[in-house]
Amino acid sequence: MNDAHFMKMALAEAGKALAAGEFPVGCVLVADNRVVAAGSRTGTAGGGKNEIDHAEIVALRQLLTHSPEPPASSLTVYSTMEPCLMCMGALLINHVTDIVYAYEDVMGGASNCRLSDLGPLYRDVKLDVRAHVMRSESLTLFKAFFRKPENAYWRDSLLARYTLAQ
Repeated sequence: MNDAHFMKMALAEAGKALAAGEFPVGCVLVADNRVVAAGSRTGTAGGGKNEIDHAEIVALRQLLTHSPEPPASSLTVYSTMEPCLMCMGALLINHVTDIVYAYEDVMGGASNCRLSDLGPLYRDVKLDVRAHVMRSESLTLFKAFFRKPENAYWRDSLLARYTLAQ
């Protein structure tokens, strides 16, 4: 498995989001060493407050639309930002337990959640998380987003301040 190869694809998705004025999160879902779905963040351009269409959710919707029965082999998600709690739950419910991300989400990242404290749907999951794969490339996209005055999404937040201080 080549994490950098697939993260480059997620970064391309994030680049599309950034070009559209969206928060630059992109992700790809991989099974058997091939991309089975991809997505990028929507609903943030022009000050939008859509907190549902995260890149991971968009990719999961694409996967389930084109393949109602997910691949029998394990799925890996490559995301330019650490999945939030909502996305982590959706990934786990859909048997995506191999998580690779580029940039840490200092406000809402969920990769360190203690699954053992949760209900039976989650507590026995064996999660494999690989952080900071191509972090600097992802950081460049987030800095570009936060530096544009027209991008109001999460402006003046802990995430924006943390990102711009890097």
